[in-house]
Amino acid sequence: MTIKVLIADDHKLFRQGLIGLMKTREDLVEVIGEAETGEEAIQLAEKLHPDVILMDIYMPKLDGLQAAKEIHRRFPQIAVVMLTSSERDGHLYEAAQLGVAGYLLKSLDANELFDLLHGVTNGEPAMTRTMASKLLKSVANRIADEDKGEQSLTERELFVLRLVASGASNQEIADKLMISVNTVKSHIKNILEKLQLDNRTQAATYAVKHGLVSPRDS
Repeated sequence: MTIKVLIADDHKLFRQGLIGLMKTREDLVEVIGEAETGEEAIQLAEKLHPDVILMDIYMPKLDGLQAAKEIHRRFPQIAVVMLTSSERDGHLYEAAQLGVAGYLLKSLDANELFDLLHGVTNGEPAMTRTMASKLLKSVANRIADEDKGEQSLTERELFVLRLVASGASNQEIADKLMISVNTVKSHIKNILEKLQLDNRTQAATYAVKHGLVSPRDS
């Protein structure tokens, strides 16, 4: 049984070249459609029901990662494999978090591409050893950064973080610590910067995840 493939890339020349390559292995793959935007990829995923989508990251309107997230949510049976020129650790890490089936570079050897696509249909991740190594290093670095961030918090900031996680308002924290609301805001700003977080909700989640407060108290 051939693998039904949808190609999503905003460069027409690349799509045509990839389609031509796929035709050399019609015993294994069948290109059933092509999209040039993330939005079009989502629409065609619903219409054509491919087995695999080869998705670029850099596309107009809706990029490949956003499209992959939506496709994974709506059509979890479709395997999305990022096929991109981006070697950025951030893109690789985000793609892994989204639950994609693989992350491949466009410089990949053709035979290796076909082997990895065949593996995807058996539930294997489509990722070269080099990219797998980069992913492991990226995860390790992020864990290390989180640990450094937590260790850099002062005792007062840790206490404020616990109160934030427990649902206390700025005024309640100020009253408990006998400080001004502006000082509380300053503490929270420092906490978010040190932990590389965006808001109080993420701070509360971080506190629970790292055992600084129990889930019942959050």
